Amino acid sequence: MKTKRLIISMIFVVLFSIFVYISHQINFVPGQEISKNALDFLSNIIKVFPGVFILIGLFEVWIKASTIEKHFGKESGIKGYIMAIILASTTIGGLFVSFPVAYSLYHKGAKLSAIFTYISASAVCRVPMTIFEISFIGVKFTLVRFFVSLPLIVISSKLLGDHLEKHNYTLAPGK
Repeated sequence: MKTKRLIISMIFVVLFSIFVYISHQINFVPGQEISKNALDFLSNIIKVFPGVFILIGLFEVWIKASTIEKHFGKESGIKGYIMAIILASTTIGGLFVSFPVAYSLYHKGAKLSAIFTYISASAVCRVPMTIFEISFIGVKFTLVRFFVSLPLIVISSKLLGDHLEKHNYTLAPGK
């Protein structure tokens, strides 16, 4: 399965590279813009990832599983969701940073519903995004969005987490 996925990924990279090359040869502007955007995105990821992985590594080493279980585990109650939202609001780097943190939380004993809350809240209420939103749309809109979004996130996370736990769902161990 891994080999098949790797082959498909390599085919995609080769086809994309051919598309970019041809776009530059025939001055196909949309293709040139796509390649420019792809390079900008790759540049941003390369700038953010080293620091993120260092912080995730430190999180893995410094934070005990018992601490995660206490604050995000099955017995945490509503506190687990509040902690997940607070942690999510401090996440910088978007969802590609949130998923490794969520994976680490899961393997340290966090309940699935708290992890779903963390991932969803990190897409909705990160501090830099909130500041940007307030400056363009206003405080009232942002507060309304939070008061509508966050309860829905917690409710849907609880429902999904309970459903998956009832069916004994577990994540595969990392390889």
